[in-house]
Amino acid sequence: MKTSLLFIFSAGLLFWSCSMIKKEPLKEQNPFLLEYNTPFEVPPFDKIKEEHYLSAFKEGIKQEWSQIEAIANSSEAPTFENTIEAMEGSGALLTRVDNVHYNMTLAHTNDELQRIAKEVAPLLSRHRDDIILNDKLFKRVKAVYEQKDGLDLTVEQNTLLDKYYKDFIRGGADLNEENKAELRAINEELSLLTLKFGENVLGETNAFELVIEKEADLAGLPDAAITAAAEAAGERGHEGKWVFTIHKPSMIPFLQYSEKRELREKIFKAYINKGDNDTELDNKEILSRIAALRVKKANLLSYKTHADFVLERNMAKRPEDVYDFLDQLWKPALARAKQEAIEFQKMIRQEGHDFKLEPWDWWYYAEKVKKAKYALDDETLRPYFELENVRNGAFTVANKLFGITFDEITDIPKYHEEVKVFEAKEADGSHIGLLYTDYHPRASKRGGAWMSSYRKQSRLGGIEVTPVITNVCNLPKPTGDKPALLSLENVETLFHEFGHALQGLLSSCTYRRLSGTSVPRDYVELCSQIMENWATEPEVLKSYARHYETGEPIPDDLIARIREARHFNQGFETVEYLAASYLDMDWHTLTEAEELEPLEFENASLDRIGLIPEIVTRYRSTYFRHIFSGGYSSGYYSYIWAEVLDADAFQAFKEAGLFDQKTALAFRENILATGGTEDPMTLYKRFRGAEPKIGALLKRRGLD
Repeated sequence: MKTSLLFIFSAGLLFWSCSMIKKEPLKEQNPFLLEYNTPFEVPPFDKIKEEHYLSAFKEGIKQEWSQIEAIANSSEAPTFENTIEAMEGSGALLTRVDNVHYNMTLAHTNDELQRIAKEVAPLLSRHRDDIILNDKLFKRVKAVYEQKDGLDLTVEQNTLLDKYYKDFIRGGADLNEENKAELRAINEELSLLTLKFGENVLGETNAFELVIEKEADLAGLPDAAITAAAEAAGERGHEGKWVFTIHKPSMIPFLQYSEKRELREKIFKAYINKGDNDTELDNKEILSRIAALRVKKANLLSYKTHADFVLERNMAKRPEDVYDFLDQLWKPALARAKQEAIEFQKMIRQEGHDFKLEPWDWWYYAEKVKKAKYALDDETLRPYFELENVRNGAFTVANKLFGITFDEITDIPKYHEEVKVFEAKEADGSHIGLLYTDYHPRASKRGGAWMSSYRKQSRLGGIEVTPVITNVCNLPKPTGDKPALLSLENVETLFHEFGHALQGLLSSCTYRRLSGTSVPRDYVELCSQIMENWATEPEVLKSYARHYETGEPIPDDLIARIREARHFNQGFETVEYLAASYLDMDWHTLTEAEELEPLEFENASLDRIGLIPEIVTRYRSTYFRHIFSGGYSSGYYSYIWAEVLDADAFQAFKEAGLFDQKTALAFRENILATGGTEDPMTLYKRFRGAEPKIGALLKRRGLD
C-alpha cells in the first residue's frame, strides 16, 4: 500500500485550450497571457517567473467571471450546450496559471510561491463561491437538470450535468443569504488553513537534521546510505560529517540498519512529531480548527458530518460502510501484527538485550528477521533496481499491455534539471500525450509521491486536447559513483504512480471535468495499484531487474525469495495504514463544530481500536497532509478499498495471461479510458463481469 498522494482537484481546473486564451498586447511579457510557443504547447517553464503568477491569476479570474456572467445573463432558453458545455469551456486562462502554480507549490516551491499561494487562496475561494452561489446561473443549471430526461443526452453528458447540478446544491446554492455569507467565510478560512497546514509540514520536514560526527555512529548502515549522508552534509554546510533527514529516502535506511538505537529513536521521534513541537510550525490548533469548520460547513449544507458530505460522491456512500469495511480487515491484521511483535521481541532477547520492542525498533528488527528467514533485505535487492531500468520496465509493461511507447524528449521546457519528459505514442506512432517524471527529493519538494497534470485530456467542441501528466516521487538519488538504486517499496511506488499516469494519458473523454483521474476517491487508486502487481511478477522482474554493474538479470532464487517473503510484515503494514484510516474517519464523523484537543482526540481514536504501542499510525494528525491539506479527507481508506478492486482485477490477467490482449483492451476501454463518465461499479462490472470480493485482498496480504 502506498502513501502516495494523488492530486486530482485543483482550484479552477476548467477546460484548457490555448486557442481560447485572450491575447493581451499590453501584457505580452507575461507568458501566461500568451499562446504557449513550445513543443506540444507545454508551459514555458524557462520564461515563467514568480512575478507573473499573481497578475495572471487576477486576469484569469476576471476573464472567467466575464464568461460566467454571459452564461448566467443569457436571454436564450437554457440548454445543455449554452449552459453546461459553456461552463465547461470557461476559465482557460485561470486553468493554465493555476495548474502550473499548484504543481510548482508541490514539486518545486519557494518562499515567494508560498506567499503567492496565501494571497491567491482567498481570491480563488471567493471566485468559486461567486460562481456556485450565482442565483441566475443556478436557475439555468437547474432548468436543464429538470428537463434532462427529454434531452436525449449521452451517458457522459448525463453524468456531466448531474455533477454540475450537484456542485451547486453541495456548494450552497439553495441556502438563504445569511447562510451563504457564512459558507463563504468558512470556505475562505479553510482555503488558508489547509494551505498553512501543508506549509508547516514541509517546513518541519526540511528543518530537522541528524548530524553525525563520529564514524562509529554509522555502524550497520549500508555504504550507499553513508555516501548519501556525506553528500547531504556537504550540501548543508557540515563538511566532514554525515547528515540524515526525515525525508524517507534518508530516514528509512537509517531505521532499517543503524545499530545505534538511541539515534534511531531520535530520528523516528523527529518524524512522528512533525507539526507537534509547539513552534511557529505547529499544526495542532490549525487541524482542530479545520475539523470544526468542516463540521460547520457540513451542517450548513444539511449533512450530519463532513464524512457524510464527502462519501456521498464516493463508492462507499456512507461512513457506516467505511467503518464496516475497515473492521473486516482490522481484526486479522492486528492479530498478525501482534505475532510479528512477539517474533521481533524474541530476536531482541536472542541478541542478549532486555529492552522492550519500541516503534523505532520495528524497522530494524523487521529487516533482521526477514534476512534470517528469507536471506533477503533491501540492500540485497537494490543493485538490481537501478532507477532508469525500473522506469523502463514500467514503460515495457504498458507497451506489452496497450501497445504504447515512451520516447524521451530533451529539447523541451522543464522546471528543474532533474525532470525528464517522455512522449507517449500509440502503436501506430500517433501522439497520446506527455509524461514529466521528477523522482528525487529536495528541499523545494513536499514528501510522498503523486501524479498530477498540467493539462487534462478532452475534446470539447471537437478540439482534441492531449494530456500533459506528471509523476513526482521522492526516490533515492545517485550517490558517489553509483546510480539511483531503489528498494522494492520504491519500485512499487514508481509503478504505482505510473498507473495513475496511464489513466491520465489514456483517457478518452469529451469533457475535461470527467477525464483521466476525475473519478471517485475510493476508485481512483485502482489504476495505480494494479500496476504494482506487474512490478513483482517473475516474468516482468526478469525483464527489467538487472544488476547495475554486471547487467545480469535478477537470479531466479532471489525472485523466489521475494515471492516467499511477500506476506512478511503485512500485519504491521496493514495495521499502521488502517489506524490512519480510522483516525481520518473519526476526525470527520464529528457532529459538533467544536475545536478539540488534537492529541487527546488522536489517542482516544487509536485506543478505541486497540492499536498496539509498538506501532505508530502511519500518519499522526499533525502531519496528516492527505486529510488536512490534500484531497483525502474522509477518504484515506480509499487505498485499501481500491485494493479490493485491483486484487480482483489483476486476477483476470492471471487467469487469461499477464499480457493477454483481450483482457488488456477491456481494461483500457472500460477503466483507463472512461474516467468518471459512468458509475464506477458499472464500469468495473463491465470489465470483470461481477462485483469484486474481499477474499482476493485478504489472500494477497496473507490475512485470509
